[in-house]
Amino acid sequence: MNLVRSELLKIRTTSTWWLLAIGAFGAVALAFAFNAWIAHTALSGDATNVGLSPEEAAAQNDVAGQAANLYTSGQYFGLLFVMLIGILMVTNEFFHQTATTTFLSTPRRTSVIFSKLLAASAVGFVFWLVTTVVDLVAGAVFLTLNDYGTQLGEWEVHRALLLNLLAYAIWTVLGVGIGTLITNQLGAVITASVVYLVGTQVVGLLFLLLSNLLKSESVLEWQVLWPAVASQVMISGIDSPMLPPWWTGALVLVGYAVAAGLAGIMITRRRDIS
Repeated sequence: MNLVRSELLKIRTTSTWWLLAIGAFGAVALAFAFNAWIAHTALSGDATNVGLSPEEAAAQNDVAGQAANLYTSGQYFGLLFVMLIGILMVTNEFFHQTATTTFLSTPRRTSVIFSKLLAASAVGFVFWLVTTVVDLVAGAVFLTLNDYGTQLGEWEVHRALLLNLLAYAIWTVLGVGIGTLITNQLGAVITASVVYLVGTQVVGLLFLLLSNLLKSESVLEWQVLWPAVASQVMISGIDSPMLPPWWTGALVLVGYAVAAGLAGIMITRRRDIS
């Protein structure tokens, strides 16, 4: 726990966390406005007018599912920000040349990486908590004003909130794993951001083209193998015909977290720190 507290101290005494927190708050505001528009369109029966197929429009016309989306607004960019925090927790040691001191004071490198993983998960929890409180307040007001009720008693909503917490924790772990793989701070941040933002769009486009080529919508379900897509799938309260079940996304993301954690430990234990 002393190691975990020291890692949290490193985060609190830099400006990185609150800059990313401001970005996350802005992302929540924009995402909530967009999701509110989607919910209004879907629940009012106008979904077919925005290019959705009748089957997809019927799936979107689900009050509890739309409530789950509202209450998890901002996840896409929120996960990017907590991933960057996980990366910086590792790369800061090399950028500021404190890695040698850290590993000399705590020779057991596995313990150091575990402390970073736990501290990163704690930061992910704080980000999830703050963004969720904002979403809950705004979402409850929006749904109540539109006579749908808050939907806070529905299991789909509870599941989405809990899995969203899991997503935030996992993406901080992924960030630590990336930081151990790419120790150059600028390189790690740019690479991870580009792969997350651009890679997700490219993967979606490739699967869409492949689906059209094979004339099969079932191909689109395999997008869940991409971690950013898996995060969105597992918190979705809507059973879309174009996406696999929520638990598939959860399993994929947990698999990535385990792989990243183990890779981070193995790489750090073997790396020459000087």
